[in-house]
Amino acid sequence: MSDGGRLLTRPVVGWCLYDWANSAFPTVVSTFVFATYFTQGVAPDTTTGTFLWGNATAIAAVVIAVASPVLGAIADRTGRRKPWLAVFTLLCVLATAALWTVEPDPSFVVRALSLVIIATIGFEFATVFYNAMLAEVAPPAALGRISGLGWGLGYFGGLACLVVALFVLVQADPPPFGLDPAMAEPVRATVLLVALWFAVFSLLTFLLVPEPPMRARAPLRRAVGDGLRQLGRTVRGLRWRDTMTRFLVARMLYADGLTTLFAFGGIYAAGTFGMAFDEIIVFGIALNLTAGAGAVAFGWIDDWVGPKRAITGALIGLALFGTLALLAPDKTWFWVAGMAMGTFMGPVQAASRTLMAHLAPAEQRAEMFGIFALSGKVTNFAGPLVLGWATLAFDSQRAGMATIIVFLVAGLILLQTVRPPLPTTRP
Repeated sequence: MSDGGRLLTRPVVGWCLYDWANSAFPTVVSTFVFATYFTQGVAPDTTTGTFLWGNATAIAAVVIAVASPVLGAIADRTGRRKPWLAVFTLLCVLATAALWTVEPDPSFVVRALSLVIIATIGFEFATVFYNAMLAEVAPPAALGRISGLGWGLGYFGGLACLVVALFVLVQADPPPFGLDPAMAEPVRATVLLVALWFAVFSLLTFLLVPEPPMRARAPLRRAVGDGLRQLGRTVRGLRWRDTMTRFLVARMLYADGLTTLFAFGGIYAAGTFGMAFDEIIVFGIALNLTAGAGAVAFGWIDDWVGPKRAITGALIGLALFGTLALLAPDKTWFWVAGMAMGTFMGPVQAASRTLMAHLAPAEQRAEMFGIFALSGKVTNFAGPLVLGWATLAFDSQRAGMATIIVFLVAGLILLQTVRPPLPTTRP
């Protein structure tokens, strides 16, 4: 049997499919379609819409940063992952479906932003428990490949959902199901597609991935107290000289840049280069192709040279081509820069997840991935907030997007001080 055949067990396949399922949300809702619809069709104007979307993203990031480590620590004490994963998956699915009710009118701004915040919180909380399952389904020597495969499937899942959204809903003439273009119903219906996509495909994860064996499972009431106490000890035990701490702070910085990039990529394409909804979806499809291929390819590099070097190379690529995207004089150059950036987006995230799986103690995985989520969100309110204020102050989306490069480069510099464990073996 081939190495790939040995790696693709039922739990591994089930785990990777969750990436396929949940990636429809950030791709269609947070980045390419609903975010653009909100700024151009719901908010009073594009600049105000960008500002409001940035503030909503910041609010969600603060809630996620505060609560994720607590939830992870409690989950470690209950010894269960799947119930928590199910609850927050359902929260995201329901809030996403409710976005259908947001009509193209400024009076729906508050409803839109409230539902987006709730859906984003559900998505990110679910991801904490999903990430914590990586080291429980994949062998240590293959963490990079499995993480990269999952992230690659996620990009292809987002791609597949965008294709359906484009040809079945947005560009369909006449629109299906009697959808009214005057009320933006073909575009709004994409959120119903995302909710259904996420719900249906995530079921395979719950069917194929077993609960990990745990030494002891505490009742929820006791788990809350024990988990909070353990989290307190963990946080107090973090020291700047520790590899874990330096990695978490570095990741905090570059994740801020990435999150802001994902949240405002479609908005930037529409506002600066005049790309319409269907053009943005086509751009998103192409971006997901390069991103998925990059994530899978870098998974092998991750296992070969180690996750730190994989992250370093990907961040350099993002900074270089991100600068090109900012300086792009027209849509053609923006396409070139965007496709190149896509190659490095997935590897940064997948290799970061791999490095955390190597560093986290087995009995504290959910807790440590909660802190991992904290490091990815604790300053994420700053990126969208600074971008929104910079856009408003300079009346320029380019000026706002330039702040992303600063976060990426700062994280890259600090990452060089991290001394992670060497790969256990080579593929």
